[in-house]
Amino acid sequence: MDLQLKGKTALVTGASQGIGRAIARGLAAEGVKVCVAARRENLLETLSREIVAAGGAEPAIIQIDIMQEDAPLRLAEAARTALGSIDILINSAGGSRPAIPIDAPEEEWNSVMTLNFIRVRQLTHAVLPGMIESRWGRVVNISGKSEPDALLSATPAKAAVHAWSKGLSREVGKHGITVNCIPPGRIMSEQIRRKYSEEYRAKQSAEEIPVGRYGEPEELAALAVFLASPIACYITGAVLPVDGGLRRYAF
Repeated sequence: MDLQLKGKTALVTGASQGIGRAIARGLAAEGVKVCVAARRENLLETLSREIVAAGGAEPAIIQIDIMQEDAPLRLAEAARTALGSIDILINSAGGSRPAIPIDAPEEEWNSVMTLNFIRVRQLTHAVLPGMIESRWGRVVNISGKSEPDALLSATPAKAAVHAWSKGLSREVGKHGITVNCIPPGRIMSEQIRRKYSEEYRAKQSAEEIPVGRYGEPEELAALAVFLASPIACYITGAVLPVDGGLRRYAF
């Protein structure tokens, strides 16, 4: 299937590793000119070489800490300068935290909400005017589960992304812009390997994941690239998990 992505442009955050990295590579393979952003410039440079070696256009690289106060506006402007315009935004920067006590300090809640929701919203709203002007755009948010196992500070932040995305999709659909969320299940990454032992991963795969294994970043990236394409023009406001059947909710 021709995804009709050749000539499009994309800004991908959290692109230095894991899911963001795989999405950037997937978009580049479809002929998209990408701008990759993350804190670790050396990993972005490695990604750039990989994309070029695979036949893609050399990406623009922006080293940035998205938690800085003015980061969303600076990133949007730098990406527009590098790409000319931003057709596709992939919000992949974020992170989970361990369960926290009821009396956790406010800073814990504030920092996680800022990283996982506020910066996502701010960056998206910074790039939307260009999409509205061109009457075409795609926003894909890599979010998180809505099924908390304990008191997790990231869960309400991810839920906020889902609710905001749904409302935004209803506002910008008339401009040819779609907004969708992908909550990952157990997708292999540096963070997953650090957080879960090989023994735990094998046990969970056998007992809780219907397909019997953890996923690979490329398996989630395939959906993200599709949602970013003109082919997916009638899919918006959706939350589409890629989790091998791990989550038990039906809706």
